[in-house]
Amino acid sequence: MEAISRFFKVEEHGSTVKREIIAGITTFMTMAYILIVNPGMLAAAMGKEAIPSILTATALSAGFATILMGLLANKPFALAAGMGLNAYFAFTVAPQYGWQVALAAVFVEGLIFIVLSLTSIRSAVAHSIPNSLKHAIGAGIGIFLTFIGLQHMGFVAPDQATIVSLGKEALTKPEFLIAVFGLILASVLINLRVPGALLITIIVNTIIGMVFGLIDIPTKLFSMPTLSHTFLKLDFNGLMNAGALGVIFSFFMVDFFDTLGTVTGLSAKAGYLTEDGKIPDIDKVLLTDAIGTTVGALLGTSTVTTYIESASGIEEGGRTGLTAVTTGILFLLVGLFISPIVVVIKDFVTAPVLILVGYFMMSTFFEVDFSDPSEAIPAFLVLVTIPLTYSIADGIGVGFITYTLIKLLSGKGKDIHPLMYILAIIFVLYFMYLGGAF
Repeated sequence: MEAISRFFKVEEHGSTVKREIIAGITTFMTMAYILIVNPGMLAAAMGKEAIPSILTATALSAGFATILMGLLANKPFALAAGMGLNAYFAFTVAPQYGWQVALAAVFVEGLIFIVLSLTSIRSAVAHSIPNSLKHAIGAGIGIFLTFIGLQHMGFVAPDQATIVSLGKEALTKPEFLIAVFGLILASVLINLRVPGALLITIIVNTIIGMVFGLIDIPTKLFSMPTLSHTFLKLDFNGLMNAGALGVIFSFFMVDFFDTLGTVTGLSAKAGYLTEDGKIPDIDKVLLTDAIGTTVGALLGTSTVTTYIESASGIEEGGRTGLTAVTTGILFLLVGLFISPIVVVIKDFVTAPVLILVGYFMMSTFFEVDFSDPSEAIPAFLVLVTIPLTYSIADGIGVGFITYTLIKLLSGKGKDIHPLMYILAIIFVLYFMYLGGAF
C-alpha cells in the first residue's frame, strides 16, 4: 500500500488509498451504464449480432484508457465511449457511409488528436473557438440524445405531415409505461444524489421487463469476451472514396472540445486549476484521451472521451490516478463478461438514460451570454440544428458560419479569431459539397 501511495502521490494530494479506491468504485457505478447503452446504440448500425463484440470493445477501451489516465496523468478522470458521439456514429455517419468507414474516421480523428496533443497547435485551435459555441455544441448533443431517447420509448414518432409527432400508439403499451417509470425513478434517484442512479434504473427496468415477458431471461449471466465482429474492421478505402473530411472534422471537433470542457470542469472541482486558470499536465490528459480513441476504433467502438461522471468520484475525495485505475479495473472485470445480459436489454430500458444524459449536457448552455446577440444567436442555431438535422457536423457548421458572418457584418470582426475564418470557409465548402455544388 505504501508503494502505491508513493507512486500516485496520494498523501501529497491530501487523500488516502482507501478513499481513492472508494472514489474509483463510485465513479464506475455512476458511468457503468455505458456498458449497456453503447452496445445498444452502435448495434443500430452494426447489427444485433455485434453486441457481444461492441461490449468487449467498450469495456476494453474504457478500461485501458482510464487506467492509462491514472498511470500517465495521475488524474481521477475516467474515460469511455462518448455519449452523443456514439449517436452521431450510429445514426448519421454509419447509415451514409457504413460503420466500417465510421470506425476509420474515428481512428483518423484520434491520430489527429494525438498529433495536436503533442504540439502547440492544440492550444491554438482551442483558443480559436468562442466559448458560446463550445457550450452550445455540448447542449445541442444533449438534446440530440434526448430526442433519440424519446423515440426509443415511443413518445416521439414519425409523421408525414409534421415530420415528427406524439407517438399515440405507444402511450398504452407496457414498454412505454416501463420507460416512463424508469424516467421518474432515475430522476428521483438523481435528485436524492444516489450513486449509480442511471445504472440502477437500467437494472430495475430490465427486471420489470423480464417479469412481464417483454425481455428474454438470459440462459447464462456470463460469457467469454469476443471481438470477432469489430476488431480491425476499419475501412480506410471507403473513407477516402466517401470524401468524408467533414465526418472526420466533426468527430474531432466534438471530441476535442467536449474533452477540453469536461477536463476543465473536473479540474476545477478537484482543485487542480492554477491561479491563471491553467490545468497541470493538460497535455497528458488530452494525449490519454486521444490514445483511447485510436485504440477504441481498432477494437470496434466510437470515440472514447473523458466523462463528466468522474465528478462523482472526485466528490467522494478521489484526487489521484489511483481512483482512475480502480475504475478502469472494474470496467475490465465487469464489462468483459456480461454480454449475455446486455444482449437481451431493449431500447425502452435505456431510453430514460438517454433522456437524462441530455439533461446533464444541456446545463452547459446556460453559460452562453444572452446579453450579446452576436454570441447567443449562433449558439442558439447550433442548439436547434444538431437535433433537428440529426447531425452534429451540420450543427457545428451552422454555428461556425453564422458566428463569423454575424460578427463580421456587425462590425465586431476583432472578436473573431483568424482560425475561425478558415473553419467557417471549410464548412461552407462542406455544405456546398453536400448540396451537390461539386
